Amino acid sequence: MPLKNYGVLKGSAIARRLGSGPSPHYQVRLVDQDADHRIAINVSSKLPPSDLEYLVDENFRHPSTDALKALPLGFTALPGGGGGRALDYIRGNFFDRSLMKALSPNVPGPDNDLNEKLDHFFQRAMADEQATVYAFGETWGPESAKDKYFGFSPGRGIHDIHMNQGNHSSFASQDGVWQDGGVLLHFAEPEQWVGIFLKFQSQVWHTDDRTGHALTTPVPEQHDGLVRIIAALVNDTHAPEQETVTLLNTSPAPVSLSGWVLADRKKHQQTLSGDLAPGATRVLRVQKPVELTNQGGSINLLDAQGLKVDGVSYVKEQVRRPGWTVVF
Repeated sequence: MPLKNYGVLKGSAIARRLGSGPSPHYQVRLVDQDADHRIAINVSSKLPPSDLEYLVDENFRHPSTDALKALPLGFTALPGGGGGRALDYIRGNFFDRSLMKALSPNVPGPDNDLNEKLDHFFQRAMADEQATVYAFGETWGPESAKDKYFGFSPGRGIHDIHMNQGNHSSFASQDGVWQDGGVLLHFAEPEQWVGIFLKFQSQVWHTDDRTGHALTTPVPEQHDGLVRIIAALVNDTHAPEQETVTLLNTSPAPVSLSGWVLADRKKHQQTLSGDLAPGATRVLRVQKPVELTNQGGSINLLDAQGLKVDGVSYVKEQVRRPGWTVVF
């Protein structure tokens, strides 16, 4: 079964505690207009390898951020399904997964462990009255007891702030799609979004589109990124528009695109064909029903088995100039 109470908590950070002990979590106290909350961010795994994979994107851009800014303070439940405000590390094109790295929670020295990587940005958020934190995960509470870390009452908050699919069999009951955890921080002046994404090394990158369970057939490591989406002409000047997507074969061998599909944010698909030579590029004319909206969107490349090979996203600010190609 997926998470029971998945959503996003919007508020301001006012206190934090570094993660320590046998099951360390980096703890943050958030406040909205009416209540206090605690978000508990894993910095270590119960299953080996214990070090989490993490990515901090200091220039996070995604079409979902406009909808997030419009949310009220406090917790908002996010029903499953793509195209909204929920996170899905695999399907949402929120970041380049090849940039994730494993990091220990505590290492001697400055700014070299996961606690300190998180602390850098939350310290900044606590010092900025205009900074807003968006914490994605499963909610708990309100509880009858006081919060055990910050003492406010009633205790309540968000946990499971990490990838929540492709789990080891021990935690497969928590699998689901469009229910991944993470943290986005918004700084107003100058405007900046910071994305913090966390994954257990025991989790896998290809999951069932319905259940979120790990696929039973292993996917070759070289599969992902074999062909990359490197550019797109979204805001064309012709009438009607002639949108294009540019692919690059990164491998030293020809790749058959027979049965592959190009998909937009609404899952509309365009079937591909032909071969792509080693190191070659191909400019694809986008065909209906696929549509690249000027308001921001995503583009996915799936192979003949329906497995994701690559995916990108773009925001409306990137397509303001008509006729210019967006480079990913």
